[in-house]
Amino acid sequence: MELLTPAEGEMALSHAHHVLHEHVALEPYTEPDFSLIFSKKRGVFVTLTKKGDLRGCIGFPHAVMPLREAIREAACSAATGDPRFPPVTPRELSDISVEVTVLTEPELLEVFPADRPGAITVGKHGLIVRGYGRSGLLLPQVPVEWGWNVTEFLDHTCMKAGLPRGCWLESGVQIFTFEGQIFSEKEGSHG
Repeated sequence: MELLTPAEGEMALSHAHHVLHEHVALEPYTEPDFSLIFSKKRGVFVTLTKKGDLRGCIGFPHAVMPLREAIREAACSAATGDPRFPPVTPRELSDISVEVTVLTEPELLEVFPADRPGAITVGKHGLIVRGYGRSGLLLPQVPVEWGWNVTEFLDHTCMKAGLPRGCWLESGVQIFTFEGQIFSEKEGSHG
């Protein structure tokens, strides 16, 4: 996967931040001239936190649209379309921090179910669990933030899909791994 440079990461964050303010507070925003990587199709998630607590997280695990558009869609959806939270209000914006995670294309983990934990690295891999007509995704930073080991990470991804813990041991349940390049605003440093 072609990585974003630190400057491109800053541009991705700035784009998500300005789109958020445009969407929620109707603040005018003119998109800058983006580097070429932003016109390439990439998976991306935008995570919003308020004083350290999750406030919204939406994205695209697969590369379905150019990165510039994917960031725009994910930022708007994280602010007003995450069913776990009420829509972000203009008053909250000063307390919201933005994180952009640019993803590699998910790859099916092709090992025996019992060998899956050995093929996953906490802090490096994100997971998608797919089975019984359901799917769930957790980003690579989630198990690190919660202090989970690999088995806990697999169990929590199953639960995110609405499936029972341990279903990752079933051959009919698919596990996909991906990696993410994470760019975060520092709490309280908005520009």
